[in-house]
Amino acid sequence: MRTVKVTAKIIQNDTGVFIQTPVLMDENNEIIQPFLDFVLKLKRDGKSQSTINNSTRATQRLLEYMAANPNGFSTPQTMFENFSSCLYSGTISEEGLDPSGLYWLPHSKQVAQIYIYALSQLTDWMAENHKSTSMNPFIKADSHTQRLNYAAWFRKNQNDFLGHIKDKHINSTVRYARSIQGRKPLGKQIHDAIEFPENTFEKFYFSGLGGALDCRVALRDQLILLLMHGGGLRESEALHLWIEDVLIDPFNNNSVKVRVYHPEEGRAPNKWRGRSNQTTRAAYLLEKYALTPRNQLSGKKNVGWKNRLTDNKDSYLEIHWFPIQFGEIFAKAWNNYMRYLVCIERNHPYAFISFHSQHLGEAYTLNAFHDNYRRGLKRIGLDVSKSDGLSPHSHRHAYGRRLSRAGVEPIIIKKCLHHSSIESQLVYTTPSLKEVTKALTAATEQLLNPSDSNEETCTPSWQVLLQHGFDDIDPYNLFAGKNPKFGKHK
Repeated sequence: MRTVKVTAKIIQNDTGVFIQTPVLMDENNEIIQPFLDFVLKLKRDGKSQSTINNSTRATQRLLEYMAANPNGFSTPQTMFENFSSCLYSGTISEEGLDPSGLYWLPHSKQVAQIYIYALSQLTDWMAENHKSTSMNPFIKADSHTQRLNYAAWFRKNQNDFLGHIKDKHINSTVRYARSIQGRKPLGKQIHDAIEFPENTFEKFYFSGLGGALDCRVALRDQLILLLMHGGGLRESEALHLWIEDVLIDPFNNNSVKVRVYHPEEGRAPNKWRGRSNQTTRAAYLLEKYALTPRNQLSGKKNVGWKNRLTDNKDSYLEIHWFPIQFGEIFAKAWNNYMRYLVCIERNHPYAFISFHSQHLGEAYTLNAFHDNYRRGLKRIGLDVSKSDGLSPHSHRHAYGRRLSRAGVEPIIIKKCLHHSSIESQLVYTTPSLKEVTKALTAATEQLLNPSDSNEETCTPSWQVLLQHGFDDIDPYNLFAGKNPKFGKHK
């Protein structure tokens, strides 16, 4: 079966509300209804757009495989087993032939696992709602898998904020595992958060993004850059900014407070209330502009939202400038940008807009920003490279590492980066390659030129006691142990 993915507007009732989502169509231009029903369930459950996209791609792959192998398998489970194997091995023989016509190259273990998981969820749902057979059912787990399941169960309950009110008996599902689990990916250390090079930032700000021919474009992109580099925002979060979200800082008249609200649950500006007394931004967008929040759109207009933690009951992220001078720079650039913005008609509340003649006044898209970011790097003789820290997200890494190097306490860094867990910032405190090289160079010097020093005996101090760790209050050695993950003992 040859399938095509299209973006459709789904109208489920007579209210005028529609859902925009990817759907699959068969060779007769008919929508594959069971998959559409499953996608609508994912939407209702609040799953992210990336989860829905993964499920769509996985289902497309499975349908392609089933069409290319119509008579080869006796049971759905056997077919799914062979499909899973082809994800890892590809379908092309050593001679370069593939009678099935698929010509798949091998997928990475990570992608294959994502596909297997997505299809397991889909077929479980179909087995429950359409009385079909699950392609990847649960089976009795071996002792090793049961131990791993128990470890995962224990860790989840130990870290669960509401774990104290839950049933602590081992769940029966611990004793079961999927028939097809996928190959285990390679173990990885916490990867080095590659930061944007600080010595390049000024040139990139003034001559890179600031070198655009249209000064309005330069100002807009510089403002987004300041939010990422000096405020730690993701580029997607910056594009959710509304004009009303920028306020004068009450503690510094030369700076501004910036609050980025959740695109749906955030409180509407100016104490607005809808016809039915709603106060959310989703209601405001619909009633004032007939728009859907950008995180619910599909295609190029979609702007994701990753953060699950906000700083206030009004559901916003507050920017904490570091160093604080970034706030003053932003304030000056913002005032200049506002002079250009008030002259342009807009049918939306978003602060960052397109200045292209064909899209003048429309909300700025992520794709357009990425294109301008790449052009900005080219103006100073550089190319986009995640491994070298030359990418939009590397500015958030630079912000986090800057806080860490300045000795800011981990609990404050967690607040600044809007992380839900203090462990999330480990990526910013893991030694960089440069720091590892520097430490090994110093150790080599010490090895070649040892110094005579006699250890003094004294009463163990708190520093000595902390080196042994405290498993009951710090099980992951975040602050205690011989190598605490959040720096040396003070």
